[in-house]
Amino acid sequence: MRTTVFTPTYNRGYIIEKLYKSLTRQTYKDFEWIVVDDGSTDNTEELFKNFLQNDNDFPITYVKTQNGGKHRAINKGLKIAKGELFFIVDSDDYLTDDALEKIDFVENTLSTADGKFGGICGAKGFSANQIVGSTYNGDGFLDITMLERPKYKINGDKAEVFYTDVLRKYPFPEFEGEKFLTECVVWDKIANDGYKLRFFNDIIYICDYLPDGLTASVNKNFHNSPKGYGLWLYQEHLFGKMKGLSHWNSYLNYYYEFRKELSWYQISKNLHTNCVKFFLKINLLRVFYKIYSK
Repeated sequence: MRTTVFTPTYNRGYIIEKLYKSLTRQTYKDFEWIVVDDGSTDNTEELFKNFLQNDNDFPITYVKTQNGGKHRAINKGLKIAKGELFFIVDSDDYLTDDALEKIDFVENTLSTADGKFGGICGAKGFSANQIVGSTYNGDGFLDITMLERPKYKINGDKAEVFYTDVLRKYPFPEFEGEKFLTECVVWDKIANDGYKLRFFNDIIYICDYLPDGLTASVNKNFHNSPKGYGLWLYQEHLFGKMKGLSHWNSYLNYYYEFRKELSWYQISKNLHTNCVKFFLKINLLRVFYKIYSK
């Protein structure tokens, strides 16, 4: 199997058919679709019973699990994936008709590339002609790690396609009682270990940021996942994405977010920092901002 298109879904029965239909229109057919239903209570299961009865020209695997969050669903999908490539496509989005064909073409160009590659990365669009975020200039390829994106003014969501074997080396951490972990935790770790992606500017993925989506509720999700949130902030500093005062300001904001719920020790533990050092720096910052605000 060339590509696994993987979709985690939760109560998206009203829109996921749009993705299904885009897969039926693909000009490249060597792929499977794995869907992990993260405990939906709507008509998603009935929809997939119907999808599975259709005369599809690609295999569909539908698995329903207890609600645990997108990151747990990805871990489960990676265990059963048969594709050489692993492409996460959210249930409220869909692909251009030639998306998988372009993925196959670009990945094949890596056979003569220098360096260690984790996969490739195309563009997402609000439409076929309007890109999400910004990107580098030119129509050629760009071989960089995810941590180098700011250097080339690559901002916003992109369509990452990883080698399945690479992703299996980096399972998402799962914290008991927490249902959210930003994908940056894994993507940046892969980049920090030297894996490049071959970027290309073709829009292959059409997205819609819905009011009930993860993007719209990111602040709430972070608050409900203090360990995952703390790990992300720690890695932002560890991998050089957040430095100096901005680093400690983020820790100060984390402290204000959770000081009524967590102890000093637990907060510092979540941020993977020394408790005494954390206590001293945070209180120095608080004093500084009190003086500065007068």
